Amino acid sequence: MNDPERWQRNNDEYLAAALGWLRLRLDRLAEQGRIASPPLPVPEKGESKKSFFSWFSGEADQKLLPPASDAVAEAQIAEAEAAMKAAAAFDPPPAMVILGRRFGLSPFEQELLLLCTALELDTRIAAMCARAQDDASRRSPTFALAFALFDNPAWDALSPERPLRYWRLIEINQPGAQPLTAGALRADERVVNYLKGLNYLDDRLLPLLTPVHGGEAALPPSQQTVVETITRSLRAASPQLPVVHLLGADSSSKQLAAAYASAALGLSLYRLPADMIPAQPGEMETLVRLWQRESLLLPVALYLDAHDADREPASLNRFLARTSGVLFLDTREARAGLSAEAITLEVSKPAKPEQRAAWAAALGEKAGDAAGALSAQFNLSLPEIERIARTALAANNGQTARDHVWKSCLMAARPRLDALARRVELKADWDQLVLPDAEKSLLRQIAAQVAERATVYEDWGFARKMNRGLGISALFTGESGTGKTMAAEVVAAHLQLDLYRIDLSAVVSKYIGETEKNLRRVFDAAEDGGAILCFDEADALFGKRSEVKDSHDRYANIEINYLLQRMEAYGGLAILTTNMKNALDTAFMRRLRFIVSFPFPGPAERKQIWRKVFPPETPVDGLDHDRLSRLNLTGGSIHNVALNAAFLAAQAGQPVTMALIFDAARAEFRKLEKAINEAEFR
Repeated sequence: MNDPERWQRNNDEYLAAALGWLRLRLDRLAEQGRIASPPLPVPEKGESKKSFFSWFSGEADQKLLPPASDAVAEAQIAEAEAAMKAAAAFDPPPAMVILGRRFGLSPFEQELLLLCTALELDTRIAAMCARAQDDASRRSPTFALAFALFDNPAWDALSPERPLRYWRLIEINQPGAQPLTAGALRADERVVNYLKGLNYLDDRLLPLLTPVHGGEAALPPSQQTVVETITRSLRAASPQLPVVHLLGADSSSKQLAAAYASAALGLSLYRLPADMIPAQPGEMETLVRLWQRESLLLPVALYLDAHDADREPASLNRFLARTSGVLFLDTREARAGLSAEAITLEVSKPAKPEQRAAWAAALGEKAGDAAGALSAQFNLSLPEIERIARTALAANNGQTARDHVWKSCLMAARPRLDALARRVELKADWDQLVLPDAEKSLLRQIAAQVAERATVYEDWGFARKMNRGLGISALFTGESGTGKTMAAEVVAAHLQLDLYRIDLSAVVSKYIGETEKNLRRVFDAAEDGGAILCFDEADALFGKRSEVKDSHDRYANIEINYLLQRMEAYGGLAILTTNMKNALDTAFMRRLRFIVSFPFPGPAERKQIWRKVFPPETPVDGLDHDRLSRLNLTGGSIHNVALNAAFLAAQAGQPVTMALIFDAARAEFRKLEKAINEAEFR
C-alpha cells in the first residue's frame, strides 16, 4: 500500500458503510418479528427430499418468512448496500475484501464475519442482536441469526473445514448440549484488529517467536550467492512452496542468509526453536493454524531452528508436513524425510578474505593493520564482526585499539567453550620457561605458524591446494612436571589467545555417540574463537585402537577414528600433552606437525628454575642455588617445594631459608616415593 493513510480512510469508510447496512438489516428483522431459529419444517406426504433439505440452504426462506412490508426500509438497505459495494471497490481494497480473497470466504461467510466483527466495533449491535432474536439474554450473533438475517445463507459455513472455523476467524461458545446454531459467536481478536487496519503478529505466537533481522552491510559474495539461489527458487516455485533446508555449523550465518532472502521477497522473518513445538497434537495443531493464518494476513516467513537440537523432536515432522508458506529449516547436517522439492543449501561463514574486508569496513579508518590480524586468528560471522566492531568503536570513543577489539573477539567465543573445557589464566612467559634451546625454538616455530596462517594459507594459496591438515597440532611429551602445560600457556600468551584445557570428565560419555558430539562442540567453538586447545593426559583420549572383541571395543575405536578425522580438519592449534608417548595411536603421530620433548631438567636447568621460582616480593635469606640444583626434581616439583617452603616461612614469621626449603623438599621426595640422600640436604 503506497499510501497507508489513504487506505486507512478508505477502509474506515467501508466499515462505516458495512455497519450501517448491517444495522438496517437487523432493524428490519426485528420489526418484521422474525426469529433467528425458525422451526424445522416437517416434510409433507409426497414432498421430495430436495425441497425438504432446501430449508438448510435458504432456498425455502420465502416460504418460511413473510416478505418485508416496509418499502422505505428496503430502499434504505439497498442504498446502504450500494455504498458498501462502492467502498469495497476501492483500490487497494479494504481489509474485509482482502481477507475474504485470501481465505476463500463465500459472500455469506463474509457477511457472517462482518456481523461478528460489528459486535466489537459498534456498541449498539449487541442490543440489536438481542432484539432481532427476541431474547434480551442473547446479545451475541449466532449462526441461526445469520441464517435469518442474510439473503443467501449456506449451511456449510458451520463446517470445521470451511474457512471461518478452520482458520479460527470466529470463536463459538457452545456450553453443554446447546445446538451449534444457537452458540454465541465472536470474531477472533486478531481478525477484528486486522479488519480495523491494525496488522500485527498474533500475541499468542509472540512467546514462541523471535524476529530475525538482517544486517546493514552488504553480504559477502559467498553468502550473497546463497541468498540469490533461495529467492530465485522460491519465486519459481508454484503453487506449494518448498522447504529451504539450510546446513552448516554456523547458525548466525544461516539466519543472516534467510533474513536477507526474506527481505528480498518482502517478508519479515521469525525464528521458532524446534524444541518449542508442542508435543501434544491439539496444541501443535493450534500453533500450525495460527502460523498459517499469519502467513496469509502478514508477509512473514518462518525460520525453524533445529541447529542445536541433539535429537529432533518427534513433532517436527508433523509440523513440517502441515505447515505451508515460506519456511527455512536450520540443521547442522542433512535430514531425511523432506520432500523431493526441498531446497538444500550449505551456508558457511565468510571466507577469510571476506572477513578481512568486513573488518576493514566495520572499523573504518581506525582499522589499520588490525583487519588482517583479526581475520587470520578469528573465524567470525558477519553479524558478530559488526557487533564487536560497533561495541569497540563506542567504548573507545572512535579511537579503536587493536587489543580492545581482540579481547572482544576472545570474549565472544568463551561462552561456547566454558561448558566443556576450562579456560587457563595465562601467567607464564618465555622468561619463566626453562628448556634447552632446541625445544624453545620449536615452541617459537609453533607460535609463528599460528600467527602467519592467513599469509601462507590464504595469501600464498595453500588453502586452495589442501583440503586437510590446515590446522596446527603439536605433541608435548615428557615426564610429569617438566613444563608441558606451562609451555602451552607461554605459546597462548605470546599469541594473545585463550588456552582451554579439555575437561575429560565433561567430554567423555558412556552413552554411544555423546563423546563425539561433545568433541565436535569443542572443536567448532575453538575454531571460531581462535582458541588453543590443550588435551592434558592425551593418551586417555588418543590411545591406540584395539582389536575388536565386543561392542565396547568397536565404539571405543569409533571415537578414536572420529578424533583422527576431526584433528585433521581442525583449523586451529591443538596441543596434546602426555607422559606416555608410546600409548598414542600411530595414526595421530602422523598427523602431528610438531613433537616437542620435555627432558628431565639437568643441574643447569634446575638452577635457572630455582632462581626464578620465588616472586620478587617473597623474603628469602641465604639461598644457595648451586646446592638446590643438586636436588633431582622436575620443574613442577620445584614449584611445589618453593610454595610449601613459603608457607612454612610465613607460619614461622621468618624469610624463606635453605633449611625450610630442605624440609619442604624432603616432603616432596616422600610424596614421590623417591629415596632421600641426606648428603644432599646438609
